[in-house]
Order: sequence, then structure tokens, then C-alpha cells
Amino acid sequence: MRILQVVGHAAGGIGVHVRDLVAGLTGAGERVEVVAPPDTAQRFGFADAAVRAWPQWSRPVEADQAMRRLRSLVATADVVHAHGHQAGLAAVLAAVGGAVPVVVSWHNTAPTGGVGGVAAGLGERLQVRRASMVTGASQDLVERARELGAARAELAPVAAPAAGSWRGTRQEARAAVAHVLGLSSAGDGEVWALTVSRMAPQKDLPVLAAAARRLASEPALRWIVVGDGEESVRADLAARTAGLPVHLVGARDDVATFMAAVDLLVVPSRWEARALVVQEALAAGLPVVATDVGGLPELVTGCGLLVPVGDDAALAAAVAHLVHDGARRLELGALARERFTQLPTSADVTAAWRARYAALTGGAQETC
Repeated sequence: MRILQVVGHAAGGIGVHVRDLVAGLTGAGERVEVVAPPDTAQRFGFADAAVRAWPQWSRPVEADQAMRRLRSLVATADVVHAHGHQAGLAAVLAAVGGAVPVVVSWHNTAPTGGVGGVAAGLGERLQVRRASMVTGASQDLVERARELGAARAELAPVAAPAAGSWRGTRQEARAAVAHVLGLSSAGDGEVWALTVSRMAPQKDLPVLAAAARRLASEPALRWIVVGDGEESVRADLAARTAGLPVHLVGARDDVATFMAAVDLLVVPSRWEARALVVQEALAAGLPVVATDVGGLPELVTGCGLLVPVGDDAALAAAVAHLVHDGARRLELGALARERFTQLPTSADVTAAWRARYAALTGGAQETC
């Protein structure tokens, strides 16, 4: 099959998933092209040739030219697979009047409220009406597509390709992270809590800061925040955590080392799907404290603690519980590893998508 993958502006999980899927499809012998904005293409190593087909809607003339190129690519594909609302809208517009099936995968909720929310809602309905299939990375996204009238909507879990990639010892990881933090020792006797997050409002990092302040008197607790993004969000978090044992280390390409070094993962987000970072934490045997929203309960229930969105007191209480109960941390960590073994691998995800593409195109998929 000739498969066209379309992805919009992405800095995190969506880009990682598409890169992983493209590698799997190519390895299986499929012909794959990627359309993406320049920033996404550069970050995830997608082909430069397809970047010119990404429409910049703020520049009407250039956007029209890009849509013409995108329509040409769509017309010669066997199936088009768009990831996210931006890409989904571009793909269904480019496929108008054609016979090429379009799959739209939703990885996040659409914005709500105000003019932007109204436009996003209209975009959702257009995608659902014109796509051959809509998939969601979590069940709530699938239900949303069904509510809007999707003819075919189903769950399509994503894998975490970096999960379990650390090959050293915990002591080696702890020492490496201590060096990054500028500590003179590896913090024996301390409990290290990790958050890996884009600096974005959706991640609700002020709630994390408020929880950390509530636990400022806990001498055995140290917080580590990995990630970059909006400078205003980072500066606000830095101001809120000034004077606390909270380390903002920016973007890192060795997150697996941090996972191996810490004792728990904290996810205060307002919404997440099947977050890759949570899957990575499960593989590392970390208990997870996360908000009870989106696809997080699907991953965390039974091997972590769920708290209400925006409730810093509940977040602090859950973290404090794990700080003081080492036996419970170990128990949940073992359950986390077991839970990870039940999740689909990259190979599983690729095989599932090849089967979906074959069903949409009426083609037969070779099996071993």
C-alpha cells in the first residue's frame, strides 16, 4: 500500500507515535510518505519533500498552493491517515470528492469555549462526517466521535517505543540524575518525584507547584520536572516553586535515565489520552499519581493513585502517602510492571494499523 501520513504541529507524543508507526510500516514493506509542518518535520526527522504540502492557514495564497499539493498526494495514495485535529481537517478537505479513504486519529480533545471552541467544534463535525474512520487514543475520544455521528469509531492505543530502554542499574541512574541536578550525592533516603511534561496550560503545572508547596516541610521529598515549551508557563512554574526542592531541568533526551532514578511519576494534567510518559513509567516500575481524566484511568487504575483534576490538596496527599509508605510504593511498582506487559507494543500497533488499512482499501494483508 501507499500510505500518506499527515501530522500537524507536534512536539510530544503525537510526533513520537507517528515516527514509530512510519518506521514500523516501512519495515513491513509499505510505501509511506509524511506531510507535516516544518517544525514537526525537523523535530521528528520526517521527509522535507512533504513539508511543502502543509497549509499555513494564516497565509491564504501559500495555503492554497499547499492544499493543491496535498490533494495531489492524497489522490495517488491508497489510504490517508491524519493524526490530530489540525491534520484531520487538512486531510478531509484535501480528499473532497475523491475515492481515497481517510482515517483521522484523535490524540487530544479539541479546544472548548469562545470563538476558538466554536471553530474547533465545527472542525470535529467536518472530520467525523467525511472520514472513513475516526480512532481515539483513549475511550473518551472514541465516545466523542460516536456522539458526533462517526460511521466508524474505535479505540487505537499507541505504544511507547522508549519504554524500558534503560539498561543500567538504579544506582547508576540515580548518580547520573544527581549530577544533572547539581547534587553532591545521589540522595539516599530521599524520595524523588518526577513529572515529564510540555510547558503548556493543559498540563496544569500550577497545581503541581501548589502541591509541592503543601509538602515543603517533607525533608525526604525532591521534585524533578523534565520538559520545555511555552516560556511563560516555564517562568510561572519557576516563580511558584522558588525556594522549594523542585528542579526544572528542561528538555532531555535521556528520560529513561530519569525514570530509572526516581521513585514515582506525578501527572497533574487537565487532560491526557494514553500518555506515553505514563507507559514509560509503568515499564520502569514506577507508581503513578495522576489526574482521573481522559485515558489515564485506563493505564493507572490498579497500579497508581488517581486524584481529581485541579485539586492540589488531593495531589499532595497522594504523593505524601507514597513518600511515607515505601512498601506501598514497591507494591504499586510491581503492579505497574505487570500492567505494562499487558499494553500493546510498537509491533502490535503497526500490525493493527496495517489490518485497518487493508480493510478500508479492500486489500489483503500478508501474514507470516
